[in-house]
Amino acid sequence: MTTAPPPSRPGDRPALVGPVVRTAFVGTVAAGLTAAVVAAVAAGGPAAVGVLVGTAMVCVFFGFGAVVLNVVAALTPAVSLLVALLTYTLQVTLMGVVFLALRRSGALVSAVDARWLAGTVIGGTLVWLGAQIYAHMHSREPLYDLAPTQPQAGAR
Repeated sequence: MTTAPPPSRPGDRPALVGPVVRTAFVGTVAAGLTAAVVAAVAAGGPAAVGVLVGTAMVCVFFGFGAVVLNVVAALTPAVSLLVALLTYTLQVTLMGVVFLALRRSGALVSAVDARWLAGTVIGGTLVWLGAQIYAHMHSREPLYDLAPTQPQAGAR
């Protein structure tokens, strides 16, 4: 048995950050903080900084993409796939730009451990996607409405 969603009113704005994005964000931050402690103990300060920077990159880039996609899907669902593909392309491009900027600045040599940063971006992405899948599987959103919108012809 499911509960009925609250009725939408004219003028209601779509939620920018829904429960799926919150679950993914909290899961990624928790995994990142745990990995930062492990990195600090195992490899020192630059490794922990690399983990924190990688976690921030994943949360910012994927969070931005999810918020944009939520807004577009609520306003014009027909272009959701196009926006999703363009947003993903932008995320990958910006991730590369950040890596390039860190390398050119010299931060990857001294202040940030590049291996821990790269591993965190990969691991954080997997955690983000896994948390989104988990949240979607456990959300109670109806797939279709059983109530007819117009009376059937010939029905009493």
